[in-house]
Amino acid sequence: MIVEDDIGLQKQLRWSLDQYDVVFANDRESAISQVRRHEPAVVTLDLGLPPDADGASEGLATLRQILEMMPDTKVIIVSGNSEHANAVKAVGSGAYDLHPKPIDIDMLRLVIERAFHLHALQQENRKLMTMQADSPLAGIITRDAGMLKMCRTVEKVASSSATMMILGESGTGKELIARALHTSSRRQSQKFVAINCAAIPETLLESELFGYERGAFTGAAKQTIGKIEMAHKGTFFLDEVGDLPLSLQAKLLRFLQQRTIERVGGREEIPVDVRIVCATHRNLKELAAKGQFREDLYYRLSEIVLTLPPLRERVGDAALLAHHFKNKFVRLEGRGTLSFSQEALDLIESYSWPGNIREMENCIKRAVIMAEGRQITPMDLGLMECPAEPESINLRQVRDVAECKAVLRALARMDGNIAKAADLLGVSRPTLYDIMNRHGIQAKTEKPAQELEMGLRA
Repeated sequence: MIVEDDIGLQKQLRWSLDQYDVVFANDRESAISQVRRHEPAVVTLDLGLPPDADGASEGLATLRQILEMMPDTKVIIVSGNSEHANAVKAVGSGAYDLHPKPIDIDMLRLVIERAFHLHALQQENRKLMTMQADSPLAGIITRDAGMLKMCRTVEKVASSSATMMILGESGTGKELIARALHTSSRRQSQKFVAINCAAIPETLLESELFGYERGAFTGAAKQTIGKIEMAHKGTFFLDEVGDLPLSLQAKLLRFLQQRTIERVGGREEIPVDVRIVCATHRNLKELAAKGQFREDLYYRLSEIVLTLPPLRERVGDAALLAHHFKNKFVRLEGRGTLSFSQEALDLIESYSWPGNIREMENCIKRAVIMAEGRQITPMDLGLMECPAEPESINLRQVRDVAECKAVLRALARMDGNIAKAADLLGVSRPTLYDIMNRHGIQAKTEKPAQELEMGLRA
């Protein structure tokens, strides 16, 4: 929606933004009416609206009313009013961005495009949260194809009795998947018991897993059941199983084969009905080859393997998760309205996130606490890695880049032979020549026709 009282400027914007479905309003009353009717994702708003065309009171009042009705709407202030105080008031009231008059239409298109992108992310985040509210996979926020496929696998295998192995880097959410397996299974009404093999000293780990009898060692004043026995009828989660000492690997293998345990200091075999789910960030095959992990135990634990991709490989999930955590911590910290600056989103999308989702959650929590205004900036994120150049989200630009790369690769592969390159690309020779001309890929006439000089015009 464009809120502008200048008819000539309305016509210019209608022509310049013809790729969008645009509605117009020329004062506060008509703007609020259009918002109620169309619920626009993005609004451009002139602060100087009648009856206060020379001031900003009507524009600021319109901004506040729009955001009260539609908090997620991105309002871009497009105004000739040059007073810095009014710009500050607009941003303080929740405006997404500011654009001065006279209008630079290319720059305005870019601002509008990014506003739509941010609005779409927020809507998708809300939709995913709604869909997952009653799901065992609630808390897994993703739109990445690989993660979605993994979630479908979880739903498919959860009801089985197979021993599960979850692989993935630290911080990718392995325990979250283990809990989803439990809550989706027939054992959901029973206990889910977890233990981290890397967090407990080797001398204590055996008694933690299998329990001990009174008098089994100094300080064993009473009989104590272990974690495996505690999970009877439920699910037992062995986190970081790759750090399990070799001495205990043999005892765990015996349990998996016979489904009975012996407490430390005891002689009685105790049957335990439990489903085993394991997780590790280590390569167990390599450890087995080095003799650091029993190969027979590895195959016992890996009846079904789930591999979680790192956050850097989950397309689009970085920004989606950032909005999710921002909303979560805004509520917990009582911060009110808070959004990401475009520079902050660029950094979030380009950062490699070596600590994965755990690092992301901690980073966004810090940013929510540290942000001084209504926007989270790159400074608030505190990420040390320099961002890469943000990728374009304009479909035409993405198509052009992909088309140019494909043509250059085909010409290179066919050693500059136009006919063979056209066949490889699946187009006719005239079509290939048209594409080459459009992208400035030149053929040298001084050499034989098979030899090309390929390059992009600046």
